[in-house]
Amino acid sequence: MTRPLRIAVVGHTNTGKTSLMRTLTRDTGFGEVSSRPSTTRHVEGARLLADGEVLVELYDTPGLEDPIALLERLEAIEAPGGERLDDTARIERFLATPVAGHRFEQEAKVLRQMLASDAAFYVVDVRDPVLAKHRDELTILGSCAIPLLPVLNFVRDSAANESSWREALARLGLHAIVRFDTVAPERDGERRLYEKLATLVDVHRPALERLVACREREARTRHDAALSLVAELLVDVAAARVAVATEAQAIEHAVVTLHEHVRRREQACVDALLALYRFRSDDVDAGDLPLLDGRWENDLFNPETFRAMGVRLGTGAAAGAAAGVGIDLMLGGLTLGTAAALGALAGGGWQAVRQFGDRVVEKLRGQRELSVDDAILRLLALRQLRLIDALETRGHAAMAPIRLVDPQLRQWREGPIPEPLLRARAHQEWSELFGAGQADDARQEAVDTLAQSFSEAATATA
Repeated sequence: MTRPLRIAVVGHTNTGKTSLMRTLTRDTGFGEVSSRPSTTRHVEGARLLADGEVLVELYDTPGLEDPIALLERLEAIEAPGGERLDDTARIERFLATPVAGHRFEQEAKVLRQMLASDAAFYVVDVRDPVLAKHRDELTILGSCAIPLLPVLNFVRDSAANESSWREALARLGLHAIVRFDTVAPERDGERRLYEKLATLVDVHRPALERLVACREREARTRHDAALSLVAELLVDVAAARVAVATEAQAIEHAVVTLHEHVRRREQACVDALLALYRFRSDDVDAGDLPLLDGRWENDLFNPETFRAMGVRLGTGAAAGAAAGVGIDLMLGGLTLGTAAALGALAGGGWQAVRQFGDRVVEKLRGQRELSVDDAILRLLALRQLRLIDALETRGHAAMAPIRLVDPQLRQWREGPIPEPLLRARAHQEWSELFGAGQADDARQEAVDTLAQSFSEAATATA
């Protein structure tokens, strides 16, 4: 087994070195990320594996705090007898001096790691102006005689000054440059990062290609698993049916209970998606997602939530009943059908159903069944698919809460309900909303078919 490729992550203070580490390791807890300068005080490492084998070792380093003074110190170093020193020998001689353990302690840690590495990522905050200290910094790092790949960070920020940095780097002989925003990396950002690095360390190209292939394989598996989680949620909710007595109080209680079970089931899906993508519950925005104190802040059954997501609702008396609940009114052999609902109990509750006519209501006998309305299924699908899209375009170094993007999910706003969910309506035993459902092959087929339709829709709109 060949030795792993060792990469030092270097740069000026507060440019996003630890942020890059977090995003590449998919670990929101790696190191400390802060707007305060000099947050990282020690070298800290992490390993990147492919199929269980360590291929890359990353080393986060402190920021270079005073490169101007350090360069002056290095240039003043002379060899005994006046012999000429090359740049690397000058660095090694400096590291052996007492000052490397005192005034330049942080810089010495960076230089030692550089000399022990095969290559380095030089992280640039492109929002910063190009100053003399940056040029001196690059001169010092270049003296360590290992390939240096500038990584342009925060390129999506409105204050980015990318062209100035590219020009400055080119003047220093650094023409291999990669854009990689640690907060919002592009979907192929890692591939481009490692491909550009491979041009500088060709001997390690096979390992980097294996790492990229493994990461992309994991991403596809993760995406498919996420779609399956959403499909299971929708099948559970679509298949749920609750029998309830004819009394208004019983119906109102059943509606509240059904609402709560749907909310809890959606929350379980949210938690599972965050865990799958290795994010925490507090990484989301309470106004956009929204999730607050372990709960969705925008109530799934709130009329404003429907409007915000662009979900179309029914009209007339049926749209004024208990929010999101279909009520089958059984009159012997006569079914008045499903009452699409909105407004929750605050909108009139069971009294709104009486708009069908007192004469009809008086004839009601036996039990009714409550089920979740199509509008709620649409809303659930929209919220979860938007969450997946947000998670897949977020770096693990991002400190601002997740804000949802809005993919063109017109199918879920206006199109017909997918066939697997229509099938689920007829199989109450498929639902796990009130406990363990019947996990048979037909239910799994419906889940798989629905998840596949999500993937195909995403491909069609890409």
